[in-house]
Amino acid sequence: MSTAQTLSPAMKRERNSRLLRGCFYLALISIALVAPFIAYPIFLMKVLCFALFASAFNLLLGYAGLLSFGHAAFLATGGYITGFMLASFPSLTPELGILTGTAASMALGLVFGLLAIRRHGIYFAMVTLALSQMMFFLFIQAPFTGGEDGLHGVPRGELFGLISLSNDLSAYYFVLAIFMIGFGIIQRTVHSPYGQVLKAIRENEPRAISLGYNVDNYKLVAFVLSATLAGLAGSTKTVVFQLASLDDAHWHMSGEVILMTLLGGVGTLLGPLVGSGIVITLQTQLAQSPLGNWVSVILGVIFVICVLSFRSGIVGEIQKIVKKKFK
Repeated sequence: MSTAQTLSPAMKRERNSRLLRGCFYLALISIALVAPFIAYPIFLMKVLCFALFASAFNLLLGYAGLLSFGHAAFLATGGYITGFMLASFPSLTPELGILTGTAASMALGLVFGLLAIRRHGIYFAMVTLALSQMMFFLFIQAPFTGGEDGLHGVPRGELFGLISLSNDLSAYYFVLAIFMIGFGIIQRTVHSPYGQVLKAIRENEPRAISLGYNVDNYKLVAFVLSATLAGLAGSTKTVVFQLASLDDAHWHMSGEVILMTLLGGVGTLLGPLVGSGIVITLQTQLAQSPLGNWVSVILGVIFVICVLSFRSGIVGEIQKIVKKKFK
């Protein structure tokens, strides 16, 4: 008897689902590889940076059930540290600058996590917001950040000392590689036994505690990992745009990443990518139109409409439809 004949219907569905998912991801990668020849590379790099930022936030909210209002602090920390290192040490290559900024965000995430992780619900959100605002005022006063002017003229440098990132096409594929690494880490985490425990904590924390899991440790690891990937996004963004500004540290940025995640679909891997693409596209198009001063209002209206119409987000609703159709 062949192996295919011995598989149960559930196993066959799982195998087909994995095959379909693999083909879908392969199609997305193919589209991403040819995208800079169709669209403006700088715009695409901005979308990828924010998609990684939103994916990092979604790991915390969508899979651990922790709503953070302070994720802008990690984005900004990665950006400022990377910008300072590359501007102060011209011989430093961009990948080392990005790793330094990412490590700084990871350390900050550990500190924030130890202070906030024992709080629940709105109290956790408020603690993260307060800590983030402390970092915002620190960035205003710190001499290495440039204050309200920010850091300008950050050199892109040469990747591994060999490939110049001054070329937008080379920079795009570098950013794409970073996004794929970050996205791969998130996907592997979500589908690992650790990710399953995170989902159990999100669904019923008291039950997870009763099963013997150290809930605080699991949540702390998720928080630090999310902060690290957010810092990676901020570091990469600084290299791409050659600047780090206070906008990345403001609480508005924490609100934007929540909007991106909810719009695309909380708890879905592709939701943050879709949500960030929509928000960045709208911001770019509206900023160039007579409605430029109303960008925040228009995004708010769109957000309210989508939340009322698509409670699971765009990707979440599509997944529901697909499951009903092929059930």
